[in-house]
Amino acid sequence: MNIGEAARASGVTAKMIRYYESVGLIAARERTQAGYRVYGSQEIHSLRFIRQARRLGFLVEDIRKLLALWNDRSRASAEVKSIALEHVEELDRRIAELTGMRDTLAHLADHCHGDDRPDCPIIESLAAADSTPTAPPTAPHCHGH
Repeated sequence: MNIGEAARASGVTAKMIRYYESVGLIAARERTQAGYRVYGSQEIHSLRFIRQARRLGFLVEDIRKLLALWNDRSRASAEVKSIALEHVEELDRRIAELTGMRDTLAHLADHCHGDDRPDCPIIESLAAADSTPTAPPTAPHCHGH
């Protein structure tokens, strides 16, 4: 099947298929005399595997390792579990970071009157040279009531 058909069968766009070929997640397909790349069932299975791994947030290097383990029938499941647990730790770090950002922004928004006045702790916090928007909530309050 050509790249468009492979995209439909795998749920991965043709653009992403070309990207996965360029980074070596799947082997670049030779072109037919007509200039089409030809994909078979193995490539479709690999593309579906990659799509699912991306949905779970795995990075390209981890997907490369997982693909190698998937294709290695003598693999130890401990290797797969190790990669998964490292990813869980990274997701936990990202969740904590996002939660901190949300909490800081919510705190800033709670302390802004949101009226016609120009004073705004959200803007003041973003403009502050000595702090970051994701710092613990210590934002100034809007002036006046």
